Amino acid sequence: MIEVRNVTKSFDGKTILHDVSATFETGKTNLIIGQSGSGKTVLMKSIVGLVRPEEGEILFDGRDLLRMDQTQTKRLREEIGMLFQGSALFDSETVLGNVMFPLTMFTNMTQAEIRDRAQFCLERVNLKGADAKYPSEISGGMQKRVAIARAIALNPKYLFCDEPNSGLDPKTSILIDELLSDITHEYNITTIINTHDMNSVLGIGENIIFINRGYREWVGNMNEIYHTTSEALNDFVFATDLFQKVKDYIIHSAHR
Repeated sequence: MIEVRNVTKSFDGKTILHDVSATFETGKTNLIIGQSGSGKTVLMKSIVGLVRPEEGEILFDGRDLLRMDQTQTKRLREEIGMLFQGSALFDSETVLGNVMFPLTMFTNMTQAEIRDRAQFCLERVNLKGADAKYPSEISGGMQKRVAIARAIALNPKYLFCDEPNSGLDPKTSILIDELLSDITHEYNITTIINTHDMNSVLGIGENIIFINRGYREWVGNMNEIYHTTSEALNDFVFATDLFQKVKDYIIHSAHR
């Protein structure tokens, strides 16, 4: 579990996060949502440790990131997996080489053990047989799955995903959502996903944090979001006619 308590962050005298508190639960898909410029990306970067808030606490199972020394921070980073928006694969490395990279860098495993672990992770994301291909030879969805395999290679306790469906078609996006959800539950990971994708929100949002103008405005799940009284959240999630129709249908069905 990750707890954010009363976090405030400013840049150049402008406050981006205002006294934000939130709990990200273990074994659940935790989503951070909000409009561009709302502060959700700064919140995720604060939790990961890429930016440092002026006030507050960020607790990883009771350990405060903001009060750790260099050794403790390094140890914590070894428990974290990252899935970047653009996959961030090494073009000069094969699919297998990309997944082996963190194992080579951060473990004392033998080369045979590293290869076995990397192949296991690729099989887990349904990429068996793609070992020798290069990122340029596979689709965007496959690249994203390679990135997920690399992110879980070190068996992380915490998994951070920045816009995992960016640039993907709707069908592939759903497959990536389902994969992230499956991995989260199977390995009991604390997964935090920063997303604009409303399909993700309504499909795998077990714990959703809505950030609006730097404030935590709403917390709930994918079922509760249909009944929100937050005008800003309603405008954000159900902005299109399609999603508004889905909401109307859900509410109407519940009252039959």
